[in-house]
This record gives sequence, structure tokens and C-alpha cells, in this order.
Amino acid sequence: MAKNRKIPFGYQMKNGEIVTEPRELYAVSKIFADYLKGKSLLEISRSIQEEKIPYHPGEDLSWNKNMVKRILENEKYLGNDAYPQIISADIFHRANNKKTRKATNICIVPDELKGIRDITLCAECRKRLYRNQNGTWNCKTYRCGKFEYVATDQMILSAVLNILNSAIANPSLLDADAEMSVYTPNGAVIKQKNEISRLMSIPDIDYDRIKNAVMELAELKYDCCSYDDVPQKTALLKEILMDIRRLDTLDVELLLKCTEYITVSHNATIGLELINGVKLNNITERSRDNECYDNTCD
Repeated sequence: MAKNRKIPFGYQMKNGEIVTEPRELYAVSKIFADYLKGKSLLEISRSIQEEKIPYHPGEDLSWNKNMVKRILENEKYLGNDAYPQIISADIFHRANNKKTRKATNICIVPDELKGIRDITLCAECRKRLYRNQNGTWNCKTYRCGKFEYVATDQMILSAVLNILNSAIANPSLLDADAEMSVYTPNGAVIKQKNEISRLMSIPDIDYDRIKNAVMELAELKYDCCSYDDVPQKTALLKEILMDIRRLDTLDVELLLKCTEYITVSHNATIGLELINGVKLNNITERSRDNECYDNTCD
């Protein structure tokens, strides 16, 4: 296992004095220059590794981006604490300001959005939406194209909260037209019925054969039945929301119990598709600058 350096990369102890190490000094200068040119930490680490300059003297140790990061952050290269200066203050501060801006731009997803982004779809193409680093959502499907109006984190959260509160206040919004089951006989059922009638008309009745034919008819009829569980799901939805009071903030756990998908359309209509198939849309008023506000529920 590699040992930690006692002297920062770029320096060495010579005759009791801290001095620069030529190959490492070259590597430090290259790291700062490459970073300011736009190369990533990983790209720089690979480049230094190709130069065959070990991070730990005398060790064949591969470079990684954390090593590069430590070098970029080390203020000793400015000539602090009795260390010879390797990097100018201007280059050091420009590199670290750039690194800070990059860290700030990392896409931090709010907790409530982590729970819903997997079920948030484009209403037109039904593909999962892409969330940008600035908190806006868009469709990345080539044939579908970008949204006409901006959809933001706050818009989606606000609209979803508004729809849930509307459903809580108006349980009739949850009702769906459905039948418990539908039976439609097909040609195979009719043919099997005719076969049973034929077997029954034979004077010397073969009861075992008729029994098997009846069992086969039952299977054919079963295959023609379609069971609809919408009434049960509607009842479950009403039970879940029955004792819930108006929400001030989005309850993601409650949302996921009630919802299959969240949809966002190109004209900024945000909707919920509930577990029983009912679709509730939030109508958003749009301004001229393609931003949306003032939510109402349909």
C-alpha cells in the first residue's frame, strides 16, 4: 500500500532544505495549465500517468483525479510555509475559482424530486423527462423535441401538490367508469359447445369424454373473461385519501401510493395518472416569456 507523502508533490528535501523536484515541478505546472485549458481531473491524471511521473517517489503508483484535485488545492505552491513558489497567485486563484464554479453547478436533486423523477414522463411521447442542472425539465426524444414552455422543479411540485389537494377535497374526481368483468365468447367457445351437444346426442354416451369436453369449455370461457380491477383501485384511492387533510408540502410517499405517472406536456400542462387510470390535469397559465404560473386543477 502506498504511503502518504511527507512533503507535498513537487518538492523534495535536499541537504536539510525544501527545494523543488524538477520532474514533479513540471507535472504541477502542467496540471494547472491543463485544468485552465478545460481538461477534466480524470483526463489530467491519465496524462500525467502517461508521462510516467510517480505521485509517490520510487513507487509505480497510478494517478487518479483525487491526486490532481489535491495538487490544485495546495496553497504551498504559492510559496507559503517556507516552500518555494511553483505557481503564481493569478494561475492558482483562476484554477480554484473555476473548480468552485464547477462544484456549484453539480446537479443537486431535491429529496422530493428524487422520489418522482422516475415516474415523470413527457405527455406526448411517454418517455422519461430529463432534468437539467438549472432545475428545468425537458424532453430529449428526437422526434418529440424540446418543450415550448419552461417546466421547472417548483412548477412540477406545485402542480402535483395542487392536484393531490384537489383530489383530497373532491373525492368524486377519483371516480372512473368501469365494469367488474366482461365475458365475450369467441369462435373456440362456440365450437366446443357444439361438440358437447354432439356428444350428448350419441345414444351410447361416453361420460368421461363429455366430462373432459366440459372442462375444456370452462377453460375456453375463462380465457374470454376480462377482469377489471378499477373499482377496487378506486376504492383504495378513496380509502388512502379519506383522512388526509389539505397538504402544505408534497408528501412523496402518499403521491407514490396514488400515482402511476406524472406527465408534463409541451404546453406546460402537468398531470397525474392515478393507479385506477383516472387522469387529472393541472392547467397552468402561461406568460409571454414562456414561464408559467397560477395553477388550477381540472
